Amino acid sequence: MAILEETEKASGPAAAGPPPDAARPGSSEADWGPPSAAAQAEAAPGKAGAGPGKAGAGPGKAGAAPGTRQRPVLRGVGIGLTLLGVFLLGFAVYLYGLSGVQEARSQTILYSALKIKLANQVAPLGATTPGTPVAILNIPSIGVRNMVVVEGTSPENLTLGPGHQRDTPLPGQNGVSQIYGRRATFGAPFARLDQLRRGDKISVITGQGTSSYTVEALGSSRLLVQDPAANRLILLTAGSPYVPSSYIYADADLTSAVHQDPGGLPAITPAETALSGDDSALVLTMVWGMALALVSAAGTVAAARWSPWLAYLAAAPLALAVLWNLYQSLAALLPNVY
Repeated sequence: MAILEETEKASGPAAAGPPPDAARPGSSEADWGPPSAAAQAEAAPGKAGAGPGKAGAGPGKAGAAPGTRQRPVLRGVGIGLTLLGVFLLGFAVYLYGLSGVQEARSQTILYSALKIKLANQVAPLGATTPGTPVAILNIPSIGVRNMVVVEGTSPENLTLGPGHQRDTPLPGQNGVSQIYGRRATFGAPFARLDQLRRGDKISVITGQGTSSYTVEALGSSRLLVQDPAANRLILLTAGSPYVPSSYIYADADLTSAVHQDPGGLPAITPAETALSGDDSALVLTMVWGMALALVSAAGTVAAARWSPWLAYLAAAPLALAVLWNLYQSLAALLPNVY
C-alpha cells in the first residue's frame, strides 16, 4: 500500500503537467493575469496614434472623389471629339475623292444612254426633265473630252457632270446658252476653266448636230464681259477650289450654223443659280443624321449584350449606307459649282 501511494503521488503531478508557459524561463504568474495599468497606458498611445492616421486618410478619399467623377466626363468628351474628327475626315474623303468615282460612273452610264438617243435621233432638242443627258462637250485645250452635259444646274444635277441651265437655249441654238460645272468636287470637270485663252475651240454635240465655239474672253462675278455677239456659250464654275465665294466664266462665240430653238423655256429655282445650295436638303440631312445615331446606338447595345464582333459586322454595312446618304445630303448644301 505504501508503495502504491508513493507511485500515485509521483505520477499525479507528472500526468497533470505544468502550464505550457511555466516551462519557459522568466515567466511568472503575472504573465497569466490581466494586463497591468502601466501596460494599458503604454498601449494606449499607439492606438490613439493610429486614430489620426485613419482620420487623415479621410480627406485623401474625399479629395479623390471629384477627380473620379470627372474622369467619365472627360472620357466622354474625348470620345465625342474623336468621332467628330472621324466623321469630318470621312466627309472630306467623300467630297474630294469618292465623289469623283461616283461622277465617273454616272458619266459612263449617261454617255451610253445619250449615244443611243443620238443614233436614233431622239435626243432632247429643248427643255426636258432635270438630270437627262442633252449634250456632249469637248474642250481639248483643258482636257475635257466627251463630257456629258445634263439638264439642270441644281447641286444634285451637277453631281452627274456639267449641267445646262434650263432657262437658256441648248448649245448651238439661237441665243446665249449657259453650262455650269464643278471646280473641286464630283470629278471637277471645270477645274481648269481659268486656263482657257482667247481663240481656244469648244465643240458641243446635241440632237441637232455639232456646234463650234471660239473663246473670246474670261470673266467673273466681279468683272463682267461685254460681248455683243447674239449667239454665245457661257461656261461657268467657282472662282476658287478652296473658298467658292465668287464665280468665273468663259465667254465663247458661235462659229457654226445656228440651230432652231423650239422655245418654251421654263423658269428655274433659286437652287439652280450660280453658287447656290439646295436648302431643301437640310431636312433630309437631319433625317439621315438621326438614322446614323440610331444605327450607332443599336450597334452599341447589341455589342454590349451579345458578341461585339458580330454586332459590329451586322451594323457596319447599314451604317456605311446611312453615312453615304448623309454625305450626299451635306454636299447638296454646298454651292452647286463647287
